[in-house]
Amino acid sequence: MTAKECITGRRSIRRFTGQPVSHELLSEIVAAASFAPSWKNTQIVRYIAVEGEKKAKLAECTSSFPGNGVIINNAPMVIAVTIIKGRSGFERDGSYTTKKGGSWQMFDAGVASEAFCLAAYEQGLGSVIMGIFDEDEAAALLGIPEDRELVALIPIGYPAETPAAPRRKSVEDLLTFQ
Repeated sequence: MTAKECITGRRSIRRFTGQPVSHELLSEIVAAASFAPSWKNTQIVRYIAVEGEKKAKLAECTSSFPGNGVIINNAPMVIAVTIIKGRSGFERDGSYTTKKGGSWQMFDAGVASEAFCLAAYEQGLGSVIMGIFDEDEAAALLGIPEDRELVALIPIGYPAETPAAPRRKSVEDLLTFQ
């Protein structure tokens, strides 16, 4: 599979088969995703694989958007994406490097999450990146340390659907030259 095929073929998957994701395969996916670029190579993203009873409890942390709970319950595994706070966008003395301040950490989390999802897709797995959940409740359930922040949940598994690609904006709408 070429990079273009991987990027254009990957879809957000919300329905999964019951087939479990092997821990060995997940380790391979994380190894590939670890090559995602990060601010000054800080590599702040950490993953937590959640299965079984704890995954079911995590689904309850989506009461503001119950559809996400249904997706989590349907997936054999959920990946909690966390970041180490206070590193991305900062100098060693703790000052911000740019006007974006500490918000660079979300760039790193986004790049790593997409790299993770593309690596999963290449291995025949589907995924969807979720941002609507009760962060405090989910972080407490997962025992996220205070030096980290929970930024996304990624249900992952073997797809039980093949959604069509939504219409994309034209290059003319997306690109300007100056």
